[in-house]
Amino acid sequence: MAKMDRPADTEALDRLEDKVRLLVALVGRVRGEQAQTADALQRATRELDEARARLKETDGVNAEIVALKDEREMIRTRVSSLLTQIEDLNL
Repeated sequence: MAKMDRPADTEALDRLEDKVRLLVALVGRVRGEQAQTADALQRATRELDEARARLKETDGVNAEIVALKDEREMIRTRVSSLLTQIEDLNL
């Protein structure tokens, strides 16, 4: 009944006040969501940096493995050659 006694100007002001309150609440929620999104982005960025570091380490390990395989093949060839020479001596 209180609104019926008020002039039309105050009703418009009441509606505006309600809309402003809703807007303030909406802005608060959006800011909260933005903060959560920023935190998630920061975590994802950190995880990506860690993954890149692990990948870089893996690349180094892979290069070392290739080098060791090449060295093993070279040693195998040399040993094979030495064995052949020893067999030739036994003849």
